[in-house]
Amino acid sequence: MLLDTYGRVATDLRVSLTDRCNLRCTYCMPEEGLQWLAKPELLTDDEIVRLVRVAVSELGVEEVRFTGGEPLLRPGLVGIVERCADLPRRPRLSLTTNGIGLERTAVALRDAGLDRVNVSLDTLDSDVFQRMTRRKRHADVLRGLAAAHEAGLTPVKVNSVLMPGLNDSEAPELLAWAMAHDYELRFIEQMPLDAQHGWQRDGMITAADILESLRTRFTLTTEGEEERGSAPAERWIVDGGPHRVGVIASVTRPFCRACDRTRLTADGQVRTCLFATEESDLRGALRSGADDGEIAARWRLAMWGKKAGAGIDDPSFVQPDRPMSAIGG
Repeated sequence: MLLDTYGRVATDLRVSLTDRCNLRCTYCMPEEGLQWLAKPELLTDDEIVRLVRVAVSELGVEEVRFTGGEPLLRPGLVGIVERCADLPRRPRLSLTTNGIGLERTAVALRDAGLDRVNVSLDTLDSDVFQRMTRRKRHADVLRGLAAAHEAGLTPVKVNSVLMPGLNDSEAPELLAWAMAHDYELRFIEQMPLDAQHGWQRDGMITAADILESLRTRFTLTTEGEEERGSAPAERWIVDGGPHRVGVIASVTRPFCRACDRTRLTADGQVRTCLFATEESDLRGALRSGADDGEIAARWRLAMWGKKAGAGIDDPSFVQPDRPMSAIGG
């Protein structure tokens, strides 16, 4: 198992397939983009599948989420999904994407073995979308969502970040829209993972703000801790059901004590937390001829040192050097 000193066991693996993205979201990266990883630094398709196999067969991982950057930009994505779905102990497989390109790939991903998707969409207004992402791709995302639902990659979850002065009033509209389309909406507090290091606590829309806005239109009933388990989202039943809405409050309501995640960057580094400032290199072990047992041992050692929490509330908190696009969600 991937056990840490606080008794937590990591069974959920997040695998970043690329640090590249075709959007430039204001809360993530500058308009000109970032310096991307060079191809030799990236894990190959074979290396990704091998590390997933080690995680599943040797370390007890049960769920694998492919992330980015934007994972649909990875040329070998469908093949990676298919090979991971064929592992003897098949994990649950999901994908977090901005939805651009999902319209043409949803069926292929389903056929390869993908179980479901999370799609990022922060606004229903195409002009606001352009201001937030610096791209005119709103319609592409909507078509990608519809294609994922039609292909059966369900439940289709929609991730939304609210930003002051841009889309902070849209929470009720987003929820009504998601319910009408049978998507499960999850709001995510803006986190200190932007490449510009411009995040400020006093400028963010909090979970409390989001819930207050939603309650102007809907009746929300909490699902409770028992049903939440290790999931990062607190969920509420909307108007008595069956629809639900979630809020991931990484800043104001951290869920570190129940965290069951381990993370692998596109260049083969193990991260114990989104906000970790240290990493453990598995790419070097792979390329120096380490066997599966040694790789598993290195991974266990990395997770054993996981800290009790992200420490965002601590005055000594230091934002990690890697931005979200280079970590994987």
